[in-house]
Amino acid sequence: MIHDEVVTHFTMLTDEELAIEKKLRRKIDFRIMPVVISVYLMNYIDRNNYAAAKLQGLVESLHLVGDQYQTGLSILFVGYVLMQVPSNLLLNYAGRPSLYLGGFTIAWGLVSALTSQVKSYGSIVACRFILGVVEAPFFAGVLFYLSKWYTKEELAKRMAIFYSGSLISGAFGNLLAAGILSGLNGARGMRAWQWLYIIEGSITIFIGILVCVILPDFPDSWKALSPEMRAVANRRLAIEAAEADIDEAGGMSQIRGMKLAFTDPKTYMLALAYMGITGAAGFQNYFPTLTATLGYNHIISLLLVAPPYVFMVFYSYGHSYLSDSLGNRFWFLMYPVAISIIGFIIFMTCSAFGPLYFSFFLMNFVFAQNGTIYAWISNAIPRPPAKRAAALAFINSVGNSATIWTPYTYTPKSAPRYRPAMGTCIALEILAMSMFLAMRFYLQAQNKELARRENYEIQEPEDDARKLEMTAQIEGVDIRTAKTIQKSYRYMI
Repeated sequence: MIHDEVVTHFTMLTDEELAIEKKLRRKIDFRIMPVVISVYLMNYIDRNNYAAAKLQGLVESLHLVGDQYQTGLSILFVGYVLMQVPSNLLLNYAGRPSLYLGGFTIAWGLVSALTSQVKSYGSIVACRFILGVVEAPFFAGVLFYLSKWYTKEELAKRMAIFYSGSLISGAFGNLLAAGILSGLNGARGMRAWQWLYIIEGSITIFIGILVCVILPDFPDSWKALSPEMRAVANRRLAIEAAEADIDEAGGMSQIRGMKLAFTDPKTYMLALAYMGITGAAGFQNYFPTLTATLGYNHIISLLLVAPPYVFMVFYSYGHSYLSDSLGNRFWFLMYPVAISIIGFIIFMTCSAFGPLYFSFFLMNFVFAQNGTIYAWISNAIPRPPAKRAAALAFINSVGNSATIWTPYTYTPKSAPRYRPAMGTCIALEILAMSMFLAMRFYLQAQNKELARRENYEIQEPEDDARKLEMTAQIEGVDIRTAKTIQKSYRYMI
């Protein structure tokens, strides 16, 4: 009886702690979410203003020919992919997300602003590559960072809110581009695309400074938290993961984290699934070009990009809210596949304005998957932090590798229906769907194994025994209680 009471205490928060948790969650939401959403908004705007600049005279100014525009688009993701894993391991090791993420935000804002001064194909390619390198630490870093603050039940909704920054950028960025095209083209002897880079880069630099000042690092170091809130912040994540959320002492834990991530089959399944989603979503890099096929001028084409993104901002939040409420990831990743594929098919086969414009709304259902896949990644690879950091970075780098080659499927000769590109999007969504199915079966098998291992007589492997000892030491309980706590964990499917 006493043992059961101890186990209950260490597998759930007390009523007093639940009241503290409510205040803690509100405090985290109001401080962290506006900051990361603002940065992500500028992250996508600075990355994708290249597509808007195409309609504002960049190709003519730099005398780009053949597939040079596509190379300038894809080279960003070469730098982006190369920096993912080393950046996230360094973030976990450094332990100062505010300065790390804020510093890189300032850096990419500066690179973006300076891109306004490029004069040739070589210089735009160099700037785009450097932009990818300095943008790389942010996204995977924020996924890792948020997983240190929120539980798996809270994560999908926050991921959807966070991801709304990219969707808002699709609307806001192109509205801003339309305003600059109509009002600043030729001002002070510069083309509209140059003003686009200067204005958006300057805003990013300002936000990066705010990140350094405002963003708290981790619960243990946030002075605004009371000792009680700090204790609850750490304990609720430890309870959820069923083991202590700390790494081994010393830098070697980062290397070991990489080994753990790269020997876990879930890392590869999620990486391929994310590559399918990201590759299929690559049409966003050509969205202004796709809306231009509707037959309107450049300003109206930029304005037409906004409504599908605005719709998806609200829809994706409801989508992720239901995913959290129902405790399901699989089905909320599966149904958008069918809807987006219908959108790609309509765009390939129709020519009337109504069906074509409606297809953009359907294609955007790819973005509904993002908040859910981010949450599933953190749920499926919860601990230790070094493993989670390496896995998130690897998954993000593999996912974004698709954006290195997919731009070359949007060939000028395939306009206006871009059938090779749309067909590629369909194939990538099917790849993602197959990985969702594989993950479902694998996690079901793992949950059965966790249930089987609740038998106390089963001998623990050496690594698991060390985790048990660590959990027992942190929580101040015996090994038997720690084992009960650990085995209560189940993967969300």
